[in-house]
Amino acid sequence: GALARLVDRYASALAASGVGRGGGVAFLGLNSPDEIALLFACARLGAMFIPLNSRLAAPEHQQILADCPPAALFVEPQFIAQTETIRSSLGRASMVAFGPARQGWLDHSEFLARGEGAAVLTDAAILRRMPLLVCYTSGSTGKPKGVVLSQDAIAWNALNSADMHEMTPDDRILNNLPLFHVGGLNNQTTPALRMGCTVVLHPRFDVDATFDAIELERITLAQLVPSQLTMMLASPRWATADLSSLRMITTGSMVVPEQLIRAVHARGVPLVQVYGSTETCPIAACLKAADAMRKVGSSGKPAAHCEVRVVDDAGRDAAPGVTGEILVRGPNVMSGYWNAPEATAAALVNGWFHSGDMGYFDAEGYLYVSGRCKEMIISGGENIYPAEIENVLIESPDVAEASVVGWPDERWGEIVVAVVVPQRGHKLTESDVMRRMEGRIARFKQPRKVLFADELPKTALGKVRREEVRRMVAENTAQV
Repeated sequence: GALARLVDRYASALAASGVGRGGGVAFLGLNSPDEIALLFACARLGAMFIPLNSRLAAPEHQQILADCPPAALFVEPQFIAQTETIRSSLGRASMVAFGPARQGWLDHSEFLARGEGAAVLTDAAILRRMPLLVCYTSGSTGKPKGVVLSQDAIAWNALNSADMHEMTPDDRILNNLPLFHVGGLNNQTTPALRMGCTVVLHPRFDVDATFDAIELERITLAQLVPSQLTMMLASPRWATADLSSLRMITTGSMVVPEQLIRAVHARGVPLVQVYGSTETCPIAACLKAADAMRKVGSSGKPAAHCEVRVVDDAGRDAAPGVTGEILVRGPNVMSGYWNAPEATAAALVNGWFHSGDMGYFDAEGYLYVSGRCKEMIISGGENIYPAEIENVLIESPDVAEASVVGWPDERWGEIVVAVVVPQRGHKLTESDVMRRMEGRIARFKQPRKVLFADELPKTALGKVRREEVRRMVAENTAQV
């Protein structure tokens, strides 16, 4: 098909430009078929694909490209001016522009013409173990880390996804999550292409475009993060949109509000949670459609080709219902962090990836995620998980979003502080929020202080940036 021919052209042109095994190919732009074609072309050559987060600033891109220098950088028109500001630091990389090329840049069509008639020889057995994808984590706690995923890891993840979604070639997938994140790329998109499904790719998320695609393209599988679903539910189209083609919607986040799951289910669509991280490519555990309502709030069972443990501080398996750290092992797990042997050694111990996430298994073996280890608040000797408090806060109809962090306190060690975003048109006071916690959650878990904000700082995938929330609390920029 057309995609296969595009992959051939990219692979030939990259090879003719000197990109081979271990070479880096970076891409900066919105979702496009070219980005997917470049990934597959890299796979054919044994090269590494480095998708850049289009929401980052030029110095952040510079930091990533200095850590993992590419042989070629492909840039969409709206990002060329930004890239020009760091071009001097990119060495001898081929700079390829989609659209009009500037001086010193290659026009995209000119680049593809380099490979006309060139043959690309591959050795599948060797290439399977080669690094293919280097995805940089957000770096909210310092220098971003490049997660290295092999071709094998992506292939096994595709099998996990196909099993979770019960994919067939008849499925029609909608993706509007950014492909620079492993969730946008590998939760459904690459698995769907491996299974021969149709993928409808949007450059970015738009509420009306999403409704249009579901109705007109007869989408069967979609993935949407909670913040996107909340926007769709707020649309006047939600109540009457034709969702009959949808078999399920996949979502993932530390906190997926129960009322959101029930609201989507009320429209006849199972909303299922997937658990994972960039380091697990991303699928580590997943809930199947049949369990969507029976196990509301669960991230399901370990994926088909993956093991998941929950361990206590001594590394022993925790009993059902007991919270501990989530560990993941399987062929889908990363090879390591690029250029960071110490971080790799700390994260991968005896083949197990130490996620830094806290959770527990119930008696039936279903996983529930509580939050991050480092997010855990210790107040008066009690361990408090922010997600538990956030779940209670967002159950209130006049609360749109909430984030909970710990704050140093001389008496208690830490106290709980909540930053709340009221629903549009609603007025809330600190005492309103405090009153609603009474009887809902243990007294020691209740926020000692509530701040209000117009919005919460988020990553491109809609995850709340807790370091930024802590900064808001420190500066007290939110209005009390």
